[in-house]
Amino acid sequence: MNTNMLTFDEALSRMLSFARPLREIDEIDTMMAAGRVLAVAQHSPIDQPPMDNSAMDGYAVRTVDVPVPGTRLPVSQRVPAGSVGHALTHGTAARIFTGAPLPTGADAVVMQELCEHDGDAVIINHVPREGEAVRRAGEDIASGTDVLAAGTRLRPQELALAASVGLARLPVVRRMKVAVFSTGSELVMPGQPLPPGGIYNSNRFMLRALLGQLGCEVTDLGIVPDNLEATRRVLREAAQGNDLILTSGGVSVGEEDHVKPAVEAEGSLDMWKIAMKPGKPLAYGRVHGAAFIGLPGNPVSSFVTFLLMVRPFILATQGVHQAQPQAVTLTAAFDWTRPDRRREFLRARMTTEGTVELFANQGAAALNSTVWANGLVDIPADTKVARGERVRFLPYGDLLW
Repeated sequence: MNTNMLTFDEALSRMLSFARPLREIDEIDTMMAAGRVLAVAQHSPIDQPPMDNSAMDGYAVRTVDVPVPGTRLPVSQRVPAGSVGHALTHGTAARIFTGAPLPTGADAVVMQELCEHDGDAVIINHVPREGEAVRRAGEDIASGTDVLAAGTRLRPQELALAASVGLARLPVVRRMKVAVFSTGSELVMPGQPLPPGGIYNSNRFMLRALLGQLGCEVTDLGIVPDNLEATRRVLREAAQGNDLILTSGGVSVGEEDHVKPAVEAEGSLDMWKIAMKPGKPLAYGRVHGAAFIGLPGNPVSSFVTFLLMVRPFILATQGVHQAQPQAVTLTAAFDWTRPDRRREFLRARMTTEGTVELFANQGAAALNSTVWANGLVDIPADTKVARGERVRFLPYGDLLW
């Protein structure tokens, strides 16, 4: 391995150490908080459930009134959800529905399937135990309990939990502001005629979508030609009012790669070249107060390095505590006989049998491989893999959220 290159773990550790957590907080409606990062821990102001209630449709009883199966009790009241009954008279039952408050005096609910309607009475064919089919007040969440930790990225289930304890608004970290642009005189936007030597700019679409999924406010500065002064000018513009400048292309060492020298002229470059494949020419630095990350121009390299390096950096900046994806271990349904000296991340997908298979073309320009795959296989440097061995698999489900 080239000793000038950082290992993947070293580079990721350094990248995360550079992240400067955002401090500004937005107070927003809980309904609108999906995908945002909670800034302040939240506590429940109430017991949940707030009162003893029925876990099912049936009959609320005093257990002492049902000593044997077949006991007949008059029905003294009907308690639907959203209403409050009165104290249960000894020797009677209350018709009750799921979620309705348990009448005072009742200590069990018998599900309706174990009962028979008999005029204004009910025959109970089951001897209940105390507390049966009853949800106790506070058994899920007690008042004052921590319900959501600061740094939580809010999914639908977190929003539901917040709403269930009455939290109508939540304090969240403000959205990260990202300026993005592509470099390359060969790049053309879809819808325009493709000139000789031109290629359509796929990275622009991919990066904007990925940033959007992370909740970023994106400023798209378009395509910058392969020119040092033009690149420096756009870097200065991108640094104004943004937390991060994200580029694709121009970070290698070719004569037409101007991003690296432009960053060094306008700011500083702290990290360059990572021992990973795809994605070796990834750069990190700062330009006029904004963080800078330069991705490779090849679309697969740009995609993979965003998922594995940029995504954790953005999440850490937004205050997420667990910013790295969790791998699962699967059985390889492939042979990998040509290992690289760099750590490799291969486009792959999990099969219905629970194994993992590779896309045939692992080239850095094979963008269709990213669509075919549903994750990445993580292969250590200088490592062969034989069919049947266990490998680390990073599902898109973790990488694209």
